[in-house]
Amino acid sequence: MSQAEQDLRVDYIEFPTTNIEETKRFYSEVFGWEFTDYGPDYASFTDGRLSGGFSVVPEVGVGGPLVVLYATSLEEIETRIREYGGRIARETFEFPGGRRFHFTDPSGNELAVWSDR
Repeated sequence: MSQAEQDLRVDYIEFPTTNIEETKRFYSEVFGWEFTDYGPDYASFTDGRLSGGFSVVPEVGVGGPLVVLYATSLEEIETRIREYGGRIARETFEFPGGRRFHFTDPSGNELAVWSDR
């Protein structure tokens, strides 16, 4: 993508984490993200379309923007989230256009997953 096409778009997103290895395992196993380490306290990721990173912090705060991921099967992703140490923060609910649920990763970051199916 050229600089002009990338202008004013979300380019990179960073999350805090209290345990970088646990975070990498969770997101790679549940969502298939790939990671590159930059020292012991930082790892970047790519989901195949968007890139970001995780930085080690003493404690993860709550609130802030909600990152929403898409999945063709909410049930499958919910099972994998639980299996790899995530927690469901808000059970699946319907909204115009689809369904979604919220979860917290092992460090406590809250994200959501939605599907139009």
